[in-house]
Amino acid sequence: MSDSIAAFLETVTAEFTQVIDTMDIPALMKAADLISASQADGARVHLTGIGKPGYVAKYLSSLLSSTGTPAYFLDGTEAVHGSSGQVCPGDVVIAISNSGETQELKATVSTLLANKAHVIACTRSESSWLAAQAEVTLVAGVAQEGDDLNKPPRASILAETVVLQALSIELQKRHALNKQDYVKWHPGGSLGASIRQEEKQ
Repeated sequence: MSDSIAAFLETVTAEFTQVIDTMDIPALMKAADLISASQADGARVHLTGIGKPGYVAKYLSSLLSSTGTPAYFLDGTEAVHGSSGQVCPGDVVIAISNSGETQELKATVSTLLANKAHVIACTRSESSWLAAQAEVTLVAGVAQEGDDLNKPPRASILAETVVLQALSIELQKRHALNKQDYVKWHPGGSLGASIRQEEKQ
């Protein structure tokens, strides 16, 4: 194994362990409460991010939708060019940003707040601009990304993903999701086939 790959894996392991060990469970529960209450009132959940966190937002919106929490991806750039119209008063928006200071996301979040949306932040620091705008902040911070530059998002993407996956687990539990529900929303592919096969046995 090359020295650079070994160093990357060592860094990611250390950062990932730190994120898990310091995960703010009360904040996750508060975020789940906010989403559950909003859903009970007929509101919706949206996820947004700029750049690489935008891909995290796409993945989580799909994961949440397939596990009982209908969720929609909101393009962080398009939001200030009309797409924020998909967000209605009372909706919940999970905004993902490592720095919490990205100018494009500031414009997006400001627009969403003007739409009277609830904002949940997923960011590396509670002292960021994004955290200050949010009702709940889920901290997903890392000190090292895993390479010599320490700039391209690697470990931070993993941190954001695992924190939001933890949120999805709590929401799935609240929906009492069973295999029949899951296969109804995920009928295709090997996952759907495996559940149908289990039911025949």
